[in-house]
Amino acid sequence: MTFTIALNFEDGVTRLIDCKPGEKVLDAAYRQRINLPMDCADGVCGTCKCHCESGRYELDADYLEEALSDAEAAQGQVLTCQMTVSSDCVLRVPVPAASCKTGSQRFTARVAAVEPQGDAAVVLALDLDEAPGFLPGQYMNLEVPGSGQTRAYSFSSRPGAQRATFLIKRVPDGLMSGWLQHAKVGDPLSLSGPLGSFFLREVRRPLLLLAGGTGLAPFLAMLEVLAEARSDVPIRLVYGVTRDQDLVLLERLDAFVSRLADFRYVTCVADPASAHPRQGYVTQHLPADLPADGDVDLYLCGPPPMVEAVRQHLQTHGLAPASFHYEKFTPTVVARDAVA
Repeated sequence: MTFTIALNFEDGVTRLIDCKPGEKVLDAAYRQRINLPMDCADGVCGTCKCHCESGRYELDADYLEEALSDAEAAQGQVLTCQMTVSSDCVLRVPVPAASCKTGSQRFTARVAAVEPQGDAAVVLALDLDEAPGFLPGQYMNLEVPGSGQTRAYSFSSRPGAQRATFLIKRVPDGLMSGWLQHAKVGDPLSLSGPLGSFFLREVRRPLLLLAGGTGLAPFLAMLEVLAEARSDVPIRLVYGVTRDQDLVLLERLDAFVSRLADFRYVTCVADPASAHPRQGYVTQHLPADLPADGDVDLYLCGPPPMVEAVRQHLQTHGLAPASFHYEKFTPTVVARDAVA
């Protein structure tokens, strides 16, 4: 039996390693050629200090107070040279991945399908030569063939699958949108990653998911993982778009209603001319059946104005979820930012 440790570096790179029972996290990382910061490996210097965002672990008792104070330990700070785990964990490593001799991995793939979703989006399916290890919610940089440029897209498929899918917004005169108009099954594509600190953490309380447009993609990956784990926590999704025709992949959401014990979703459309039964923005359609005491984990993905509107709404109404993770994007650039 082994546990999975997600090492989330400050530049957005995340690496997954396996850790054996009783094995120090630092040793597990070195075994897998990731050189986490370290000077002494004896709990003396504090160089290997990281923050544990989630998971169960123990620290050997013989480290020095100067290396890790009681106050730091109470806040989730750990010394990887003294840390053994008893569950999967997420560690925030306060250095860039390159300084640990790790970085984005490169993958090759071939187009398996290009599925237009009206004029709103395209589902791009790729058969990967090697399935990348990633956390549900993370993204890859896809190189647009012949351009030398990349675009960032979140996985909409589950981790571990040889066929990966991405929900890509159609952008008039967009570089990737233009290529997709002519892409054929079998065309080669290069990817790098996985990247991003927006991903599903350990599920310990109800979940509220807020998606804007193609920001639905990472939630589809998360819901796949939750469905496979037969999660029974309450999960609520609010999916907001600008136009009626921007609502896509509702059949996948309907399937999750059947596959998950307590999942429900609603959609809303911002266009005031829409005939949709729920007009307006996601903040106007938050579910009423989630805990009012803040005992909920909030995940938010959408364009920057939506993200800022939700943050302002929470602040104005004094709403403080137990944890808040968000990602904001534009059609050509993805800005990753997460708050726990």
